[in-house]
Amino acid sequence: MDKKTTNSQDRWDPEPRWPAAIAVLAVGGLFLALPGYLTIGPRWLFSSVVGVLLVPTVISHRSGHHHLNKILGFTVTALVTTGMVASLILLISALPAHKETPTDLLRSAACLWLTNILVFALWYWRLDAGGPHGRDSRFGHPDGAFFFPQMSMHPEAKLKAGEEAWSPNFVDYLFLAFNTSTALSPTDVPVLTRWAKVLMMLQSLISLTVLVLLAARAVNIL
Repeated sequence: MDKKTTNSQDRWDPEPRWPAAIAVLAVGGLFLALPGYLTIGPRWLFSSVVGVLLVPTVISHRSGHHHLNKILGFTVTALVTTGMVASLILLISALPAHKETPTDLLRSAACLWLTNILVFALWYWRLDAGGPHGRDSRFGHPDGAFFFPQMSMHPEAKLKAGEEAWSPNFVDYLFLAFNTSTALSPTDVPVLTRWAKVLMMLQSLISLTVLVLLAARAVNIL
């Protein structure tokens, strides 16, 4: 659709989906890097299932089957979330046995911390303002669960900056998730809705468990 003929109801620049697809593949790769005792079944099984489910997700989006794409997208996101939580529980339950080497603990903590960022970035991206399909259906980004700095700009300032049609994409939610796992709190993006606050609390709790408790113990063992 030509930008000049676009009305205020339709976006002329739908956000790309490939960054989210890369994030899902990255989660699968991180699970392959985990020690075998932190995965349920063979290490390759989880990554293979995620990769297989990603194919129809991409195809459904390309073919315009948005409802099916939404269902598959939530399925993939729920699957990687379940895998992350399961690995975290297995790691915590294995700590009292003292069977893990310091290297395994550090590697596991790093993988789970990165997975935590990617998984919650996917949730924020899928849920905020109706998800990617909902954001694509309107011009700009007037509201949502997160108050991005661009949303506070005056319309004239947006126009001069060429941001009148600005809307967040996956990179913005990835930045939000990274800050949440690093600072354990919101930084430049205030949280407006209760569901988003709950998700951010869960992400911070997982990050605190992985980064502070598990990684710190591994360093002390060295």
